Amino acid sequence: MLPTSNTLNRVSESATIKMAQLSRELAAKGVNVISLSLGEPDFNTPKHIKEAAKQAIDSGKYDSYSPISGYLDLKQAICEKLKRDNNLEYKPENIVVSTGAKQSLANVFISFLNEGDEVIIPAPFWVSYPEQVKLCNATCVIIPTTVDANFKMTPEQLEDAITPKTKFLVYSSPSNPTGSVYTRDEIEAFVKVLEKYPQIHVISDEIYEHINYVGKHVSIAEFPSMKDRTIVVNGQAKGYAMTGWRIGYIAAPAYIAKACDKLQGQVTSGTNSVAQHATIAALLGDQNPTEVFRQAFQKRRDLVLGMLNEIPNVKCNIPTGAFYVFPDLSAYFGKTYDGETIKDADDLCLFLLNVGHVASVSGSGFGAPECIRFSYAASEENLKEAFTRVKNALAKLI
Repeated sequence: MLPTSNTLNRVSESATIKMAQLSRELAAKGVNVISLSLGEPDFNTPKHIKEAAKQAIDSGKYDSYSPISGYLDLKQAICEKLKRDNNLEYKPENIVVSTGAKQSLANVFISFLNEGDEVIIPAPFWVSYPEQVKLCNATCVIIPTTVDANFKMTPEQLEDAITPKTKFLVYSSPSNPTGSVYTRDEIEAFVKVLEKYPQIHVISDEIYEHINYVGKHVSIAEFPSMKDRTIVVNGQAKGYAMTGWRIGYIAAPAYIAKACDKLQGQVTSGTNSVAQHATIAALLGDQNPTEVFRQAFQKRRDLVLGMLNEIPNVKCNIPTGAFYVFPDLSAYFGKTYDGETIKDADDLCLFLLNVGHVASVSGSGFGAPECIRFSYAASEENLKEAFTRVKNALAKLI
């Protein structure tokens, strides 16, 4: 048998994808599983975006390979969106379009990280951040946070984590998995720290930008001292219900974009041509569907929080963005069911799947092993049933 590489052996399997697969396997056996594991909107892609894709197919103009970093008209549309929504000035030379925001992140890490470099990652974090850093043989410096602090890093924690080897800070706001959103004042406090360390660049994951319940989105790139030190990562999956279209992008200094273009040219080349054309319609067309999605997610959040509050020994912050709840369920560790002890969040997730028939994701993959992530990107009917099942299953633990 051919042994896998040392590079691959450094990387863990995606926790979110693993739980989704387990839930599909159980459902294939005829079990009625409600999956709250993947961060995928249950809405259809808006009609005007689909129509743009159909027009692209019928035109015959998009049958060939696309440019590595994206079509010029799409990059211009992204620049227009960034100016309209974020008051950020970019040119097409600053934009690289990729096959999802995950590839956008990987492009940056692989292009700039060396062995010995350090990347600061506040926890809880999206599962792929540390794994992609490990792929580059670089070092993760994890900053722990707590539910009592609304899972937010402080400026003092950030400064304490900085060393001469620090190359990047990477974070998401709104956050996956916690739903926390950094305020302008909080981001400004980080900026004041980072201004002392000009060698550090920031990767700002803004994929949940449009799912924000507390006001206007704030990007760290809006602060003049950080514009040339920030790589903004965004995409279409969450705010436009376009998960399957696989469109992500970065906005960054031109030399960073050029490096990512070089790497992408040897890995995937250009992103799907039809999806790129549809994305222009998404960015520049009717934005009302995205607002409808946001309102629906906020209503679902309130529903889920109300049901979680009815379950004993559950500790949960109030998410102000994204579409996840991330409760601390450690009070159930050490309890037993049918002779089996729940040792940790991994065990509790499997218990909820096998006994409650609800799929979730252990917080261990997000750097918070006391928590479990539930996505509320599901219908209200399914959410009501799912959290009734969770409550009843947890009541069986003794």
